[in-house]
Amino acid sequence: MKAVVQRVSRAKVTVDGKITGEIGEGLMILVCAMQGDTEAQADQLAAKIAKLRIFKDEAGKMNRSVKDIGGACLIVSQFTLAADLRGNRPGFSTAAAPDEGKRLYEYFTARIAAEGLATANGIFGADMDVELVNQGPVTIWMDTAG
Repeated sequence: MKAVVQRVSRAKVTVDGKITGEIGEGLMILVCAMQGDTEAQADQLAAKIAKLRIFKDEAGKMNRSVKDIGGACLIVSQFTLAADLRGNRPGFSTAAAPDEGKRLYEYFTARIAAEGLATANGIFGADMDVELVNQGPVTIWMDTAG
């Protein structure tokens, strides 16, 4: 699985003019299931993100996790993280098939919630508008492959 994790002061997703997910301080997580990904990889990614120390402590150092600050996670499916950029038009054939991608996205969201974090979501496969205030900015690329 692949993910882009952004430290945010707020974020929201809108579909057809309606807010489907919104958080205050926490993490904006764009996630993509790849062909061959398993629940074990979703478990690994969720645990890593929940413990990722990218929030400032009292000394101003990135030493606190989203759990430590009582933050939330806005989780959005993002199949374009699977982009193959060998040409000028990206291909997405390495992304999981839609049914499997949705299953793993929902499983991943449940695993983040099981870590004790509040979650909000976009809608899998929908055309979404995503707004966020990236704090820092801090943006982390994660990949469970290899």
